[in-house]
Amino acid sequence: MKDLDNIPALMAELGARAKEAANELAFAGAEQKRKALLAAADAVWANRDKIIEANAKDLEFGRQKGLSPAMMDRLMLDESRIQGMVDGLRAVAEQPDPVGEVMAEWDMPSGLNIQRVRTPLGVIGVIYESRPNVTADAGALCLKSGNAVILRGGSESFHSSGAIHACLVEGLKAAGLPEDAIQQVPTRDRAAVQELLTMTEYVDVIVPRGGKGLVGLVQREARVPVFAHLEGIVHIYVDKAADPAKTIDVVLNAKTRRTGICGAAECLLVHRDVVETLGKDVVSALLAAGVEVHAEGGLAIEGTVAATAEDWGKEFLDSIIAARPVADIDEAIAHIRTYGSGHTDCIMTEDPHAAALFFERLDSAILMQNASTQFADGGEFGMGAEIGIATGKMHARGPVGAAQLTSFKYLVRGNGTTRA
Repeated sequence: MKDLDNIPALMAELGARAKEAANELAFAGAEQKRKALLAAADAVWANRDKIIEANAKDLEFGRQKGLSPAMMDRLMLDESRIQGMVDGLRAVAEQPDPVGEVMAEWDMPSGLNIQRVRTPLGVIGVIYESRPNVTADAGALCLKSGNAVILRGGSESFHSSGAIHACLVEGLKAAGLPEDAIQQVPTRDRAAVQELLTMTEYVDVIVPRGGKGLVGLVQREARVPVFAHLEGIVHIYVDKAADPAKTIDVVLNAKTRRTGICGAAECLLVHRDVVETLGKDVVSALLAAGVEVHAEGGLAIEGTVAATAEDWGKEFLDSIIAARPVADIDEAIAHIRTYGSGHTDCIMTEDPHAAALFFERLDSAILMQNASTQFADGGEFGMGAEIGIATGKMHARGPVGAAQLTSFKYLVRGNGTTRA
């Protein structure tokens, strides 16, 4: 590998090699890709001790950097999380191959038969922060969809990502696929990110996965098209017709299961008719679970912190939630439209009319009823894994799985057909 001090040359070489690999991957057989992913899964499990050892170096780096407990949790790998990576790789391996799928077919009076079929995007650049499992998810989904990928993990996950990447390369070798199909940027130098964002000759799309600072930088500076979600400002609205037991269970899970992921609830809205009953019970349950609640109005019970204007529209990514009463479902919808990020929002209600109104009038990528927002995940949607949650409206939206990493082309067949 080239001189790590010459970042433009380094990235140009990665790009050229990825482009060449993408040309080969575009027509790789479904069984060959499946074999690569299953072999990669086996390699991850076989090398789990090495991955955990590499992760220990990253955790020490994170501690020295002063990462928050939630961010350290995102960074940490143990045997159960490695098993989750293995399961994800195997799940993606067993999914139908999207490449070549006939999306639509029709005949024209002219005699033409026209098919619209899925085709890979080409080369995908994935830029992510602390979660090293993204290395496996992104590599798997890009391979499954026939795309080459250049992975640029965060500085804090450098060693873990490298150990996982080596396992993915083992899988490629076992299946006879080009090793350059999944490449990792071999430096922590931030200049590599700047180069990747402007490599229009080689890279077809950028997927940033991380906090507001990273995604905002990518969206501002990229010359390559971007699939992105800016933030996961996730709301749960407790309607007056909410079931109390379901609501307490769902809100606690949505906030506390993993506080540092983008599907974690960040704001609780409660219908004024149930503030004194269910609303206070939910806040009490959150406090008992160790959550810091920034509340106003009738939800500001003993133990809470007074909410400020900065709490609305804030992605805490920590054991903190903002809470406020609302007059009705219309005010809840207005609040979410004002402060939400278009990621995931949930209504707790047994009233089908209220749920239908919530689903109809909000345009978040994912809308839920009576379910934890922690389900906002491609694996939980049956995609095996995800490369991220896209909150834009162009091309991909919501969990981005293998099918969302394809475009399409038209295949037109005639029989000596000419146009009048």
